[in-house]
Amino acid sequence: MSNTVIRVEDLSKRYRLGLKEKQADTLAGQVANLIKSPWQNLKRLRALNKFGVEDESVFWALKDINFEVMEGEVLGIIGKNGAGKSTLLKILSQITDPTSGKIEIRGRVASLLEVGTGFHPELSGRENIYMNGTILGMTRKEIDSKLDEIIDFSGVEKFIDTPVKFYSSGMKVRLGFSVAAHLEPEILIIDEVLAVGDYEFQKKCLGKMEDVAGQGRTVLFVSHNMGAIQNLTKNSILLESGKIKLRDSTRNVVDAYISLGFNYSVKNIEGESFFSKVIPLYLANDTAFRFNSELKFLIYFDQIKPLPSNFRIGFTISSIDDINIISGISNYLERDQNEMKYELTIKNSGLVEGNYKLSLSVGIGSLFEARKELEVCRDVSIFSIINSQVGGLSLFNWHKSYGMAVKNENDVTLTYRENNK
Repeated sequence: MSNTVIRVEDLSKRYRLGLKEKQADTLAGQVANLIKSPWQNLKRLRALNKFGVEDESVFWALKDINFEVMEGEVLGIIGKNGAGKSTLLKILSQITDPTSGKIEIRGRVASLLEVGTGFHPELSGRENIYMNGTILGMTRKEIDSKLDEIIDFSGVEKFIDTPVKFYSSGMKVRLGFSVAAHLEPEILIIDEVLAVGDYEFQKKCLGKMEDVAGQGRTVLFVSHNMGAIQNLTKNSILLESGKIKLRDSTRNVVDAYISLGFNYSVKNIEGESFFSKVIPLYLANDTAFRFNSELKFLIYFDQIKPLPSNFRIGFTISSIDDINIISGISNYLERDQNEMKYELTIKNSGLVEGNYKLSLSVGIGSLFEARKELEVCRDVSIFSIINSQVGGLSLFNWHKSYGMAVKNENDVTLTYRENNK
C-alpha cells in the first residue's frame, strides 16, 4: 500500500488560443483561401515560433502541478469548471501530451472521460469490449471470463452486437464504465461523465467504484457531486485556475471548495445575465449562517439586459449533491432604475448543519399561470449552516445521516433595497 503508482512533477499544459482557421463554405471562399494561404501559413508559423512568449493568446490549463498517488488510494479531484480537472485526467490517460513536466505511472490505466472515449463507432459493443481489453494487455481468455459480467452490468445486452455509433450517450456511458471497471486495471480514472447516466445507474457505478477501491486498486475520481466525493475518498485535490490550491483530507478540501463559491459575479450559461452579483448577508463576524437564523442574500441586478416591466424572481436552495430542499417565487416586481438590489430573506428554513447552494431565476408569470423563465442561474452562491446557538435555540441529537432539512414550514420575503443602503 506504500508504493507510489502515479508521480506528477512540475506538470504544465499550455494552449495558444485562436490558431484554428475557419474553413470556407463556398468554392469562391476556397479559392480565396488558396490565394491567401502563403501569407496565412507564414502568420501561423510566426505564432508557433512565439509559443513560449506570454501574451493574451496563451492559456495555461495546468501550471506546475506536483503530487503523488499511492497504490490502493482513492483520490478525489474537485474544482470549478475550467480549473483544469479534465485536462489533468486526459494527460494521465495519455490522451493529451503535457507541455512540460514529468509523469510516472506504474500499472495499467483504464479511464472513462468524455462520452464515447475509447470506442470505435463502427464496431459493435461486443467488439469494443475486446478491443479495450486488448489495449489493456489482456488475453482473449481473460476477456471472455469477464464478458458476461460486463454486458450484464451495462444493461445494453439487447444492443451489444449493434455498432456503437447508434448508441445513445447514456448507453455509451453504461458500457464505457462497465468495461473500465470490470477489466481490472491497476488504475481507474473516472471523470464527471457519470452525470449523463440515470440515477439508478449512477448508484450502481458508485457501488462498483467502492468495490474496486476495496480490492486495493487505485482510483482517481472527478466530480461536482460533493456527496459522492466524500463517500468514496479520504483525500482530495482542489484545483483552481490550473494550479493545486490544496491537497488534504476530503473534508478539508470540500470546505475549501465551498468557500470559493462566495461573492462571485453571476454569469448565465448563455453569457450575459440579468443578475450581476449575489452576496450572503451573515451576522457580524460570521462566515456562515447559524442554525435557526434568517437566511439573507443581497441580489444585484444591472442594466446589461432590459427587464420586462413585470417580472418575478424565483429561487431554489439545494444540497451540495443537488437535492432540492426549498423553492419559492416572488410577487410581481417593477424595474425603474439602472441598478437594483433586492434582499431575499428566508425565515424558519429548517436547514441543519451543512453546505448548500442557491440558484436564481427571472421570469414572467406565476406557477399558476403560464410562467416563462427568461433566465436560470444555477449555484450562484454556495453557503454553509453551522450548528450554533441563536436566540437560545440549538440543534441537539441530530446526525448528518438523518438528512438535510428538519422542518417543512418556512417564511420567504423579497424586499427592495435603495441603492444607498
